[in-house]
Amino acid sequence: MDSPDVRRGNDNFNMSLNEIAKKLVAPGKGILAADESTGTIGKRFAKINVESTEETRRQYRELLFTAPAMEQNISGVILYDETIRQSTGEGVPFPKVLESKGVIPGIKVDAGLKPFNNPEKETLTSGLDGLDERLKEYYALGARFAKWRAALVIGENLPTAECLRANAERMAKYAKLCQENNVVPIVEPEVLMNGGHDIARCYEVTKNVLKIFFEELGKEGVALDGILLKPNMVISGEEAPKAAPQEIAGMTIKCFKEVVPTEVPGIVFLSGGQSEQEACENLNAINLASVGCPWQLSYSYGRALQASALRAWSGELENVPAAQQAFVKRAKLCGAARDGKYNSTME
Repeated sequence: MDSPDVRRGNDNFNMSLNEIAKKLVAPGKGILAADESTGTIGKRFAKINVESTEETRRQYRELLFTAPAMEQNISGVILYDETIRQSTGEGVPFPKVLESKGVIPGIKVDAGLKPFNNPEKETLTSGLDGLDERLKEYYALGARFAKWRAALVIGENLPTAECLRANAERMAKYAKLCQENNVVPIVEPEVLMNGGHDIARCYEVTKNVLKIFFEELGKEGVALDGILLKPNMVISGEEAPKAAPQEIAGMTIKCFKEVVPTEVPGIVFLSGGQSEQEACENLNAINLASVGCPWQLSYSYGRALQASALRAWSGELENVPAAQQAFVKRAKLCGAARDGKYNSTME
């Protein structure tokens, strides 16, 4: 099914959904996930002894968005509800700052994870209530793509078919609402790294998860050429021995070739607990192994783009240039990995 050729209003991104999706996965570029919830960024700030207030969060996001030349390797930024409403110290709204650099503003629209039938293990993503109205408001604020995350855990008899199907149904409804509001949906079904499973088990679960999610997207009539997929890599659990980047790449490509439709313009990997260097090494190996793949293979990283910048900043105004330099360096390395041109000597 072709995506609706929706022409946008008088703004910097007067494009169809497919054109926006393709712009987000342009060569050498990927997405910065700066959509940490207030709770999550509070934990990150605590590690660098910075109090999490609306103002410190604003200052931190400003240093990322105004970093010189960040747009060379960042195509879009996923914002949080608080962040999309904030401005620079000079009063320029963050979406306008990004637009001026040719970077597409996006927005996280799910309302977090709620316990499923077995609350200690499985979750169901919430946020469909009022989503249509919120998408209209976010579009007016400048958002041209959105993100919704489901989190699936690997365990004994997990994920359950019921939990998987319920999450996929909600994801499909979200994606359809996005497209009806001229917003590109990022579909993020994350198979978590938690646990001691090996890479073969991750392959098996990831393949099944993607199969079910694309079934539901089809039932809902979502235009697949107007979405982006944000999956985990096929990777061992964090408590298991690590697989080599080449094995991760081979298993990931094999899995996707079996279940991801060719109409999808791009796949933007999440870093999911990998270190900054691991996220580059694995993405680079995936791109080197991607000969003949129909999709662009890029990144939508949070911690793997920000960890060094956070440490360099540590909440001090005088550290902003060093923090920006650290962020731009990580973006350059991710951009190289996205094109299969990264190696560890660049670190």
